[in-house]
Amino acid sequence: MEKKEEMKERVLEQLDMSKEAADDEIKEVIDQQISYHSKQCFIPMEERHQLAKELFFDIRKLGILSDLLEDDSITEIMINGEENIFVERAGKIEQLNQKFASREKLLDVIQQIVAECNRVVNESSPIVDARLQSGARVNVILPPVALNGPILTIRRFADTAITMETLISWKSISREMAEFLKKLVQAKYNIFISGGTGSGKTTFLNALTAFIPKTERIITIEDSAELQIQGVANLVRLETRNANVEGCVPVTIRDLIRASLRQRPDRIVIGEVRGEECIDLLSAMNTGHDGSLSTGHANSSKDMLSRLETMVLMGMDIPVAAIEKQIASAIDIFVHLGRMQDKSRKVLEISEVKGYENGQIVLNPIYQYTEKEEKVEKDATWVKVGQLIHQEKLKLQGII
Repeated sequence: MEKKEEMKERVLEQLDMSKEAADDEIKEVIDQQISYHSKQCFIPMEERHQLAKELFFDIRKLGILSDLLEDDSITEIMINGEENIFVERAGKIEQLNQKFASREKLLDVIQQIVAECNRVVNESSPIVDARLQSGARVNVILPPVALNGPILTIRRFADTAITMETLISWKSISREMAEFLKKLVQAKYNIFISGGTGSGKTTFLNALTAFIPKTERIITIEDSAELQIQGVANLVRLETRNANVEGCVPVTIRDLIRASLRQRPDRIVIGEVRGEECIDLLSAMNTGHDGSLSTGHANSSKDMLSRLETMVLMGMDIPVAAIEKQIASAIDIFVHLGRMQDKSRKVLEISEVKGYENGQIVLNPIYQYTEKEEKVEKDATWVKVGQLIHQEKLKLQGII
């Protein structure tokens, strides 16, 4: 570590810091320093390559983090203080031997990330959400809230959008179910995707948007822009904004939903609803903006109904019966996702909102994922358990 820090100081001394140095210039100076040190004390070729990479990342980019962000096999990076770094690969979490040189270095990396997003994080405002240029989602929690040092969590997304065909090949959904959902999207059914953390809601929402006709005007609304809608010319992408030290007024999901209604949308796609913005989503769905899509956290479709009621009550004090009627008339289809024990993600249920009967919302399950155990082998499959009752939109669009 001392050898690396000494080389870094010498490289910085040789660079003209009054101007932006080119990558090739930095790499050339680094190679010279490593060659010089190798003559004094032999450095194996493999160690030289690793040292050159680490020095370049320290000087030009985000230190250890740059190496991790360039690894396409990593889907999540979890940094718990300067010494504990964990990553997720293929759904499995592993701890790395790497660590930051100091807490100050980790804080420098965090401030660099946050500054590029025009956000601020410090002791008085210790929690922030941000986004890297690659689209990776970032969450930061600093001391004194975080007791074991600065906490940095980065969720990476595939460079290319995952399609429904990919999900079928991964056995996350059957082809029959995908074709069924395709018809519903084209016929402008309002679809809500539910699931737990890491169940693949955003990925599935993105795949579902590929079924929207390319001639339509789509408006996406997200806390942190993650959707990768392809091939749509008339696309408007909106992202929330937090307040900052420059006095910028925060822009919420609610603000963006209201603004989107005046932008002549054919479709409104909301990345996720977490609070009182649920009122505006239901209102949009109930006032002629058919074909809306969104997601939310829940353990089942029925739990999602309860969560939606709670979210509405966060922003409006109205009778629960009135809320339930709003939900029943606004949302047509629930798609519930889950993460299995083998870390795979699957569609567990597709249910239709049958209506509001006897003081409660009634769901009509159409497809369900089931597991059957027979002696040693375990077989898992999707079963069609019902038929779509409300087919008016399909008939109107001439799909059936």
